[in-house]
Amino acid sequence: MLACCGAEECSVSSTGLEQDMSTRTQPGGTFPLGDRQVARIGYGAGRLDQHAADPSAGVAVLHAARALGVDHVDTAQFYGDGVANDIIRRAFGDSADVAIVSKVGAERVDAPVPITPAQRPAQLRAQVEDNLRTLGRERLDVVNLRRLDTGPGLRAQGDQVVDIEDQLAELAALRDAGVIGAIGLSGIDLSTLRRSLPVGIACVQNAFSVLSRDDEELFAACRDEGIAWVPFWPLGGSLPPGVGNAITRFPPVRDDETVRAIAAELNATPAQVGLAWLLGHGPNVLVIPGTASVDHLAQNIEVGALELTAEHTRRLDDVWSAKA
Repeated sequence: MLACCGAEECSVSSTGLEQDMSTRTQPGGTFPLGDRQVARIGYGAGRLDQHAADPSAGVAVLHAARALGVDHVDTAQFYGDGVANDIIRRAFGDSADVAIVSKVGAERVDAPVPITPAQRPAQLRAQVEDNLRTLGRERLDVVNLRRLDTGPGLRAQGDQVVDIEDQLAELAALRDAGVIGAIGLSGIDLSTLRRSLPVGIACVQNAFSVLSRDDEELFAACRDEGIAWVPFWPLGGSLPPGVGNAITRFPPVRDDETVRAIAAELNATPAQVGLAWLLGHGPNVLVIPGTASVDHLAQNIEVGALELTAEHTRRLDDVWSAKA
């Protein structure tokens, strides 16, 4: 296990973080995530590896996020091959003030396509251990199992095709041992969720946005079960070359005419409108927009105070209805 970052690396100590907690608001309101009540606007660490050459810049982004009320960070060991986790360790050490959510089910490889499935139970356990080591923690608040049922991107083949029950048994054993706090799922369909419910599921992460709503039935099931719905690619996105295929591109929310028109009416950005729609779509929605910029981070947090009218919501809903 890596030790907590030294004082020269962490400008905010664990004690300081905890003392500041009472002075912060939680942007967007709150919803349960595992055994914690967290702000509905979190931080996705997928872009932290842009600060690989200057980790202190990434630490500054994370400290700014915490100062603005963000209290959960979503990461993965394969984000920059451990770079994101290292920056999170430098920023927060082992402070319990910030919930850390990571994911397993894929791993980094030195190949033209840099991510490969890692679905076997032993691989899942090894990935949890890697996350603990690079984050400098003894416990992860939530671990999401990245299944390969629905995409986008990777598909399991050969010995990587594993029953969900076997995977959940491994993660449940880690939970029982106190190594992880709760279990989440990613890249699943409704049948997989139903099979997983007896184990206890804290959250589901699937691609979802105002322009990509194929998983409405799954979202509704999560809402009814009190499970947090955490969209990835909340503003659209696409996979890198060699991963998936042409249909794994999700339309960019920022470019939609209706989104842009409403943004102009509200003196907001199109991205803010897209995120606000998600927060208004259900009380169980948590958004985890990622950024490498402190200025952009502030715009993301402002979404918590952006209110769409019923008419705005109707117009945005009509965009999907017209495509369906």
